Amino acid sequence: MSDADKLIDFTAERSKRIHDLKDKRLAEMREAFEQALPLGKGRKKGKPKKKR
Repeated sequence: MSDADKLIDFTAERSKRIHDLKDKRLAEMREAFEQALPLGKGRKKGKPKKKR
């Protein structure tokens, strides 16, 4: 293998790692919010109101 094959783009690797960390934090926050404030199920539609 040549030296060019072994080069690592540290900027790209760092940005991937930061992106993964932020995704993980976002998933944790979303889960915490879902536990604290569960979304209610959709309301059933009743009879339509009569127009006068």
